[in-house]
Amino acid sequence: QVRLQESGGDSVQAGGDLKLSCAASNMLCGMAWYRQTPGKQRELVSSISSDLITTYTDSVKGRFTISRHNAEKTLYLEMKSLKLEDTGVYYCAACRSGIDYKYWGQGTQVTVSS
Repeated sequence: QVRLQESGGDSVQAGGDLKLSCAASNMLCGMAWYRQTPGKQRELVSSISSDLITTYTDSVKGRFTISRHNAEKTLYLEMKSLKLEDTGVYYCAACRSGIDYKYWGQGTQVTVSS
């Protein structure tokens, strides 16, 4: 069982930056950030394996950085040059199971306005 709690969501203007955090009860697995916007399916934004291999969806490459601090049991998502389309609820996930993840946080809202 992995408990996850996201924080750091906020309302920002386009072009601004935010850093999301996800406090985890343990950091034994690969982890990821997803986001969901109204009317759309949950989207994998970025992932990081236990050996630090990262992936990013094309729309955030060069703007977002995922990182993990195992000693602090925290997953981060640093988001720069935010765009309107980055708006959504961001979820932290842990322990890949097939094409999905087994454990999920409750989400944190990111709103980007013009």
